[in-house]
Amino acid sequence: MTSFITSLSVSAPIAQEIDRQNYPASALYVVATPIGNLGDISLRALHVLSLADAIACEDTRNTAQLLARYGLSKSLIAAHEHNEREAAEKLIARLRQGERIALVSDAGTPAVSDPGARIVDAVLASGLRVIPIPGASAVIAALSISGLTSNQFYFAGFLPSKAGQRETALTSLSALSATLVFYEAPHRIEETVDALCKAFGPARQIVFAREVSKLFEQIHRCPLSEAAAWLAADPNHKKGEFVLLIEGAEPADSAYNAETDRILSILLAECPVKQAATLAAQITGLKKNALYERALQLKQAQ
Repeated sequence: MTSFITSLSVSAPIAQEIDRQNYPASALYVVATPIGNLGDISLRALHVLSLADAIACEDTRNTAQLLARYGLSKSLIAAHEHNEREAAEKLIARLRQGERIALVSDAGTPAVSDPGARIVDAVLASGLRVIPIPGASAVIAALSISGLTSNQFYFAGFLPSKAGQRETALTSLSALSATLVFYEAPHRIEETVDALCKAFGPARQIVFAREVSKLFEQIHRCPLSEAAAWLAADPNHKKGEFVLLIEGAEPADSAYNAETDRILSILLAECPVKQAATLAAQITGLKKNALYERALQLKQAQ
């Protein structure tokens, strides 16, 4: 065991477990770093960073500061979206000399809406090993607290910035029953939420996971019809980095029939639309958001 891990006062069984893992030379280690709270780095990630001969990183200044917080100092190699091809050639040359190279991004896991995928592809194509060192993930963290019950999710990352391209992308996703996951920046959050509402309708649930694991972390879930109002209610709601989760479409096999419409019609005669949809969901077992949309249609027809 290296002196670095020993210096962390890790218990002997955990230290032995970390040391028992094989950390071969001539391998690229894809290391997840914290997305916010520095305590979210894993002991194994720290061990690999301490072992590495060099660290390839998105921004050398950010990574130098991160390493300093853990008491580490390493040779850093710039590997960002503008130089991935050239960086990959340099890294492969060093790996073939028997070095261990760690690959990190500014936050989270490299190659997931971050630079790194081209480097990993080139290293694998050269016949060298790539080893994952898992850690914090904004996507998984947001999904775990969303309460959205689909057992599938579709990670779409950042939507196109141009309105037409964004609309086309959302239209292609509108029929998916999987939970949809997007990243968004603060300066685009309002226009993106507006586009989501137009594409998916007002009744689907949206989850805002803002500044995940950071000091001002905030999680909010509401129908898309209420999303714009929530953003407008407090200037802080539009700050920080966002993970947006959208409830998936109702599966085709749960289409409405005459009996569902009959139940909704009876309830609408006595209740507001939202309450009628809630009660109908309890009676039929169908999703409340889809029943809400159907109730709106029936109400308008009446």
